[in-house]
This record gives sequence, structure tokens and C-alpha cells, in this order.
Amino acid sequence: MNDDRSRSSLLVPPSAQDWIQGVPSAKVVLVMYGDYQCSRSGEVYKIIKLIKRELDAAFGEDYLSFIFRHFPQPQIHPHAQRAAQAALAAAAQGQFWLMSDTLFSHQQNLENGYLVEYANDLGLDIPQFLKDLPKQVNVDRINEDIKSGIDSGVTTAPALFINGNRYTGHWNTTELMAAIIAASN
Repeated sequence: MNDDRSRSSLLVPPSAQDWIQGVPSAKVVLVMYGDYQCSRSGEVYKIIKLIKRELDAAFGEDYLSFIFRHFPQPQIHPHAQRAAQAALAAAAQGQFWLMSDTLFSHQQNLENGYLVEYANDLGLDIPQFLKDLPKQVNVDRINEDIKSGIDSGVTTAPALFINGNRYTGHWNTTELMAAIIAASN
């Protein structure tokens, strides 16, 4: 269960600036605030990806859209901010989601050398990746995500919003799937 329930709605609505899997006009839009080094964020991310695959197969890609927003918590996870920057540097080469998958799969190894190794494994242009990694525009983008989360009452990751409403149920496939299906009706 998520203990953070000070706000119940998403104050910054989904936009073209968000990283989205699916169509913006889907029946259900799920927004996740996550931290690449947070084990619970990793678990929830994997659950969402599984649910999305199942619902896409059953109802088509216009049923569920998944948006990921960065909410690194550097006070507890010292590599989370840099990992978020790596995801955005990969995004500049069209590989945001593959890098996110990789980062969540390797949460214990997010130091700089590993980030370059992951970029190389994804076939990214490494000189460009290294040039994009520290860019202020990426830091600003992450800070915008953090601010949008804070404005919506998020104080820790993960945090989920289904069609703009805060999800406060258990972090498991059955309950999350039920909440998503209920939101589509």
C-alpha cells in the first residue's frame, strides 16, 4: 500500500511532453512516478508492463496508455538521478523505453560505467550519449517531472494515477488490473 495520500488527483495532466506507451486518447491513462534505483518502483514498473501487454492483446492498444514520469529520490538512491538522465540521453536516440526496461532490470548496477555499457548494448551512439547525459535540458525535464509529482501530492516513488486519480490499492497484478478495468467503465 502507498502511505502517501495527501492528494488524490493528478494536477499536471498528460501531455505530448510525457513518455507514453499507447495512445493519449486511450480509455485508461496510467501515470507512474518512479525512481530507477527504487526496488518497489522496479516491481511496479514490471507489473504495469505485464498488465499493458495483457490488455493490449485483449482490447487493443487504445485501451491502456502508460506514462512514466521521473521521481528520483537521491537522498535514498544516489544513482537514481543519473539513471534518469541516462534514460533521457537514450530518448534522444529513440530508446527511452528500452533504456528504462534495462535500468529497472539492473537496479543494483546504475553507476556511470554501467550506464555507458547499457547504452552500448542498446546500440546507441556512445559519443552522442555521453554528450547528452549531462545536458541541463535533461536535468530540467527531470525536475519538471518531480515538481508535477509534488504538486499532485507525491512524496515518494512509486506513485500511480489512473485516469488522473491516485491509485491507493495494493501493488499487485490482480488489484491494479481490477482498478484499471474499473476506470475504463
